[in-house]
Amino acid sequence: MRSVYIGHSKHPSRFRTSLAPQKTAYQAIPKTVDYGMDTRYSPCVTHKGDVVGKSKRVALYARVSTDSQTTDNQLRELRHVAERHGWTIVAEFVDKGISGVKGRDQRPQFDALSNAISRREFDMVAAWSVDRLGRSLQDLVLFLNELHAKKVDLFLHHQGLDTSTPAGRMMFQMMGVFAEFERAMIVDRVKAGLARAKAHGTRSGKPLGRPKAPPEMEQRIRDLYGAGMGRAKIARTLGVGVSLTSRVLGR
Repeated sequence: MRSVYIGHSKHPSRFRTSLAPQKTAYQAIPKTVDYGMDTRYSPCVTHKGDVVGKSKRVALYARVSTDSQTTDNQLRELRHVAERHGWTIVAEFVDKGISGVKGRDQRPQFDALSNAISRREFDMVAAWSVDRLGRSLQDLVLFLNELHAKKVDLFLHHQGLDTSTPAGRMMFQMMGVFAEFERAMIVDRVKAGLARAKAHGTRSGKPLGRPKAPPEMEQRIRDLYGAGMGRAKIARTLGVGVSLTSRVLGR
């Protein structure tokens, strides 16, 4: 115990005795809270019960375009990101063998993710890249508006994007434009390659597409069809495929 002088020089008798340091009134104590629906996160609660911080509930989304590809790399990196940020992963949605051009109705896990967003079962959606969510600018903008309406954020690991900020939302729309442009360029290159192959043939020297039937075979197919024979029976009689008879006779 020690004394501290707090008065003026002409009042030397005005002293105050200091006491031992008091404990902080509201020291934060970690406490785990169960909010239902298999969702758990651990906020910090003070002695008076005030929440001063909480772990963000995150849903992961991954997608690959073909069955031969894997989503393991995407999910592993996203799990590491969540661990570094202290986020709690509450769900993982994975679409395998589905192109990003397809809409929500053809991507079952993306549809389930959207339904969970409408119920606000988490605070953020994390994906590897913007093209994992889709390659259509219109679909991406609609998805972002849905997130914004439910106050759910979006994190894109490859672009380092967080849409909780205005700059993040602007960059997300710009990347959607580039993703759609990239898709259009791929389609144009494929069409150009097909046109070149039709004009000059493939590398193997064979013409592009299905080989044509000999003129005699085409005529026999037309004659039998004119005689009242069905397409399937014509194919069995001549030993050819039904597709050939349909192609000769017109679908």
